Amino acid sequence: MTSKAIYLGELRVESTHLQSGQVILSDAPTDNNGKGQAFSPTDLVATALATCLLTIMGIVAARHEWDIAGATAAITKTMASNPRRISKIEIVVHLAQKDLTEGNKKLLENAALTCPVGQSLHPDLEQDIRFVWS
Repeated sequence: MTSKAIYLGELRVESTHLQSGQVILSDAPTDNNGKGQAFSPTDLVATALATCLLTIMGIVAARHEWDIAGATAAITKTMASNPRRISKIEIVVHLAQKDLTEGNKKLLENAALTCPVGQSLHPDLEQDIRFVWS
């Protein structure tokens, strides 16, 4: 078992990662009868995609002894209705130049685009992922 989730009432769920004991609270969004006081389940999906991209880039960077510490991702989730679902996730990944060649950058970007979360999402969900090198 990976994790367990407990419904706390009032549209809030507490999820515990069993290996580490880390806890995440989720809350229904305000546009769906919730209080919006924590990540919604769909926020977690969008954020999971961004953290997966960064993690895969980190794995490749470590393999090549490149430092991408401080890389960030700005995440925007767009919802659709009928049925209610995530229709688009936009992620802008910001990375420092850190003396990487264009080939090195392309390797990192291509690795990010193969992350398991992105590969697991439905093909109708638009993934708009951009990389900004400063």
